[in-house]
Amino acid sequence: MTAAVSARALWYLTRGTGVVALLLLTAVLVLGVLGVARWRSERLPRFVVQGLHRNLTLLAVVFVAVHVVTTVADGFAPIRYLDAVLPFASPYRPVWLGLGAVAFDLLLALTLTSLLRVRIGLARWRLLHWLAYAAWPVALAHSFGTGSDARVGWFQALGLASAGAVVLAVLWRIAAADAAGTARVGAAAATLLAAVGLAAWYRSGPGAPGWAARAGTPVTLLSPASATTGLATGTVDVSGTIARSRPESGLVTVAIAAAAGRERVSVRLRGTPLAGGGVRVRSSRMLVGTAAAWLYRGPLSTLHGTRMTAVLSGPGGARLPVSLGLRIDRARGRVSGTLRIGRSR
Repeated sequence: MTAAVSARALWYLTRGTGVVALLLLTAVLVLGVLGVARWRSERLPRFVVQGLHRNLTLLAVVFVAVHVVTTVADGFAPIRYLDAVLPFASPYRPVWLGLGAVAFDLLLALTLTSLLRVRIGLARWRLLHWLAYAAWPVALAHSFGTGSDARVGWFQALGLASAGAVVLAVLWRIAAADAAGTARVGAAAATLLAAVGLAAWYRSGPGAPGWAARAGTPVTLLSPASATTGLATGTVDVSGTIARSRPESGLVTVAIAAAAGRERVSVRLRGTPLAGGGVRVRSSRMLVGTAAAWLYRGPLSTLHGTRMTAVLSGPGGARLPVSLGLRIDRARGRVSGTLRIGRSR
């Protein structure tokens, strides 16, 4: 039986919506910097380009909102919905998560002021509109500062392409500006210097080992990994116990605890009792670790009979795919079977 919410699906949704939101913000910024009024032709009139610019912004807001919801629902890090709008208040990587909240707030301000454009006046709206473009560099820093893919090759390429597109757009706008040559040269130099500074920050920060601790990941999410040598990957034979609670408000709890050598696993199922001893699961929880500490945890992804799978959350944002197949001796309250452990990013 598939668990109510798949941990794997939430993880991919969180990553995917964040990446798409960054791409949309890049497109919005490039269109804005180049000047939507300049991008028109007989086949592509001004109102079409302006509509594209506006709709891309609204779409970015939608993807950021889904990104926030799935991040909170994932449950690995102690992130609240309040942290999405109140910057620098979260105990989890407060600076870098806070930058994400700043970007979200700027997008919301852009959306709301655009709806109230007639009432606030064109001059004020234009000022707020340009200030809202700061959402892009802030979102980029958030993506690299707290994203789980910051050191993955494809995401590095995506970030480089996004930054390159923005830099080229800014340089083109500077070259086309009606300003003194000295001013244009200074603006171009400042743009290139900012790009170099961003690259240097990445190499010494998110791109370097140990960033999770330096970024502000709580010790409770880091110390278990440093206190042990980790888990052995592969398949091991496990044995242990199974216990079922008495019905309470029509629900029962099934608790499974098994171990093999230094690895141990715990499963807790909560649901409606079925004829024959089964349970229609409403909620689930799996823990995997060693005798020293639980290292990975999360809900089940699937449950088919006595075989279950999960993608558990661990230290530093690591993910651990786990498969557990059991044989149950209800009369003795014992279980035996195999636990397959394999690491993934």
